[in-house]
This record gives sequence, structure tokens and C-alpha cells, in this order.
Amino acid sequence: AHRFTRALMLSAASLSYQEAQQAIDGYPTDKTAALLDPVLIPLWQAYRALQRAREKRQPLELDLPERRISFTDEGKIEGIRTKERYDAHKLIEEFMIQANVAAAETLEQASTPCLYRIHDAPSDAKIAALSDFLKTYDYKWPKGEKAQTARFNRLLAEFETSQDAPAISELVLRSQSQAIYSPDNSGHFGLNLTRYTHFTSPIRRYSDLIIHRALIRVLSIGPDGLTEADMARLDETADHLTMTERRSMAAERDATDRYLALFLSDQVGAHFSGRISGASSAGLFVRLLETGADGFVPARTLEAEYWIYNESAQAMIAERSGRRFEIGMEVTVALSEVTPLQGGLILKILSRPKARKPGESLPARRQAGPSRAGSRGKSKRDLKRGGHAGKRSKKKRN
Repeated sequence: AHRFTRALMLSAASLSYQEAQQAIDGYPTDKTAALLDPVLIPLWQAYRALQRAREKRQPLELDLPERRISFTDEGKIEGIRTKERYDAHKLIEEFMIQANVAAAETLEQASTPCLYRIHDAPSDAKIAALSDFLKTYDYKWPKGEKAQTARFNRLLAEFETSQDAPAISELVLRSQSQAIYSPDNSGHFGLNLTRYTHFTSPIRRYSDLIIHRALIRVLSIGPDGLTEADMARLDETADHLTMTERRSMAAERDATDRYLALFLSDQVGAHFSGRISGASSAGLFVRLLETGADGFVPARTLEAEYWIYNESAQAMIAERSGRRFEIGMEVTVALSEVTPLQGGLILKILSRPKARKPGESLPARRQAGPSRAGSRGKSKRDLKRGGHAGKRSKKKRN
């Protein structure tokens, strides 16, 4: 059960995620010791109940690492590290999801318009592309099979301990639709929920503020609820919020790329470990493992063969030998060029390509195919961190 009320929340301890996690792991401080029995232990018990419900629900389990850029007091980049993720983070996320669902349910019960956060199932075309890619791993995904989160999770689990796990995760992520705002509910595929909205962050997302005002109106708990004019504009508002969200995410990506390029600008010629994150006729896209920076490898810099882009395999395959550079493959690269203002990294692969797959036919050169160096004359945008071909492997926002 759930209910909404207007209230003022007082934080008695203002614990960080790390403090709460350390306390529950058996390392309480003077501040957290007194909170263990009355607060933290019951909270974690409630979380375990939600975990059991989550396991039955089977949301899409794509847990991608996030990196954080740290700065000195003078504003210079100090380093890039992987953001630690505790059970305390997952606990708060799960309770936030439940609050968002409760808000949508309350508005539905009152038969009032709601601004839903919807996420459609993957399109037939994306499922077909994923099916074609999985054939290169001798894995069958019938193209007519209905997309279900449990099916994706089973696929991810089957490759979890394999060296191909990063490639599978990358392609599963790319196969997903983008979440949007809409007054028309079609459910949230990724979370596997029939109704979902954004309620928990009204100080930073305008969509959540709309839900707060809608609740104020239907529950008659204040004069500042949604007006009739506001409700009449929900379609327009949803489109605007979806657009501004994507614009801000693109700005965030661009800023991060520029910071990373600036951080690496004095390391031209240095060698790095990376993983191929995508391919196109122009070349390969590589994500550096230590920093998460994205770089581009022009096809002309690959070994002296005619390389052909195989879209279904997401690989560059040599015409004569059948050797291949494929998505998910770990490689060593040299940093050839950095353009900090554009956030671009140009790389050269030093690793040898993989051998031809047994039984695989050699790629056929198309009549108007790429030159020996791949496709020349690509735009500068294509060469800037790989032009973001496909989706960037950043944790998907609900």
C-alpha cells in the first residue's frame, strides 16, 4: 500500500552511501552504530523483499560501469576512476522505482492525466540485426521471437563468463529503444513495468515536478496543483521534455569527451588497452579500458589488406585472409592524435587481428565498396571519437 502527503523531511544523520554500506557490512562508526537496529537493518530487510519481487519481475539486467572525472582545487583534471557501486545505491534505486510506480498508480486511480515515462520494446529491425550478429557466435535467436526482458537476461547470463560478454552487452544495449515522456502509457520495457513515471527528483527534473503538481491537484493538498491548461498541454510538454533531455545528455557526453581528450593530450604516442566498441566502413571505434575514453581507428591504418565492413557481424574483415577486428575484442592501441576542443582521439591498433572463423566464407568486395583504406572522404564528424556510431555504452537512464 502507499499514500502521498505534503511533508517536510528532516535528515537525522545525512549518511553517505558509503557510510550506510560500511555499517551494514559490519563496520559501523560512532554515527551509524546507533542507527543499525532501528533504521539500517530494517531498511535492508525491506530491500531484500523488493529484490525478491525484482527477480520475479525480471527487468533488463544491464549494469554498465560509470566513470567519474575528478579535479584538483585549481580545476585541473586529476584522474578518471570507475564509480563505486554499492548495494546501498541499488537499495535507493529500487525504492525510487517503487515510489515512481506508486505515483503513476495514484494518478491512474484518480482518472487524471499522467506524464508517463515509457520505454518501448526493441523494434523488429533491431531484433533482426541482433539475431544476425548472434549467428556469428553460433547462437540462435529466432527473428520472429517476441522481445522479453527475461530473454535478454538469459542471453546475457549465458555469455557472462565468456570473453565475448562485452560484445554481447554492447549489442543488447544498442538493440534497445530510447525512453521518452508521454501522456499515453505503453509501459516500460526495460524495467518490465506496466506503469511508470518520474516522481522522485522534482528539484532537477521538470517532469517530476509535473507529477508532484498532478498529485497535489487530485489529492486536494494545496493550491499549486496542475491547472486545466497544464493538463491540456501534456502532449506538447512531453515532446519538449524528451527533446531537452536528449540535448542535455548530448552536452554531457561532449563535455566528458573534451575533458578526457584534454587529460590525454600530453600522452600522444603512448600505448593503451582498449576494447572495440563498434565498426563502420570508415574504421573502428575503441573504448580505452582505464579511462573509458572513446577513440577512432581509421581503416587506412589497419594492416595492409583490403578491409571490408561486415554490418551483421559488426566487424572489419580482411578480404584475402578472412582475419577480423570485431566488436568486443580487446586490443592494444597507440594514441596518434588528440583534438581537445572537439573531444576527439585518433588511435592506431597495434594488436593482430583475430584469425578467420572456421567455415566462414570470405567477404565479397562490393562494386562501389570502400577503398583499400576503408571509406575515404568521411566527414570530420565521423572521425570525431568514431562519430558515436551506434549507442554509447553509458548506463541507460530510466
